[in-house]
Amino acid sequence: MEVASTSAGNTPTKPPQVKPKAVISSDFETFLKMLSTQLQNQDPLNPVDSADYAVQLATFSSVEQQVLTNNHLEELTASFQTSGMADLAGWVGMQAKSMSDASFSGAPVTLAPIVPTVADRAVLIGKDSNGQVVLREDIPLNAKTYEWDGKNGSGQTVPNGVYSFELESSANGEILTTETVASYNRVVEARRVGQEVQLVLAGGQVVNANEVYGLRAPDATAAN
Repeated sequence: MEVASTSAGNTPTKPPQVKPKAVISSDFETFLKMLSTQLQNQDPLNPVDSADYAVQLATFSSVEQQVLTNNHLEELTASFQTSGMADLAGWVGMQAKSMSDASFSGAPVTLAPIVPTVADRAVLIGKDSNGQVVLREDIPLNAKTYEWDGKNGSGQTVPNGVYSFELESSANGEILTTETVASYNRVVEARRVGQEVQLVLAGGQVVNANEVYGLRAPDATAAN
């Protein structure tokens, strides 16, 4: 059974509140102890390259972020699955954060990059639906969100459509990670398929509820 789309102008039902789980600090302490042991026992005549340590730190940071994200996804999924159909209709018009491609229709697109703490450079790479690179530009290392204005590397506005984004992080000239960047897209339909809850986004992308790990109120000036 499906829920038909409702107007984004309706007042959305307040999303269920979820309690964030504690950061896995004990795992990080264990990782630091292992790293310290590695430093103490390395061959002084053939020390490990500093770039290798940077890669290890970046990898741990990415894994930690993924664990926290998965925990949050599980909580959101449970909330969605216990919601009634009327509650699902309240999500229509909300801005959903997911790893889905971003829909551009003239208004700026909000991206949510995660830059490893050890990186000294972060490059945003945008591709069109054919996989062609349309954007490659540096972004601030402390960026939590980034507004893409829809312009390519030449400063020209790209055609309306769906675009994917990656973040290439590096340190000392060496690439550490290349990760998919999350984006916010407007929800135009919510439906239940069996035990799953699906959200249809403005660009036609379909994501399951457990693939959404952030929601925000709709922006009256945004078209995405």
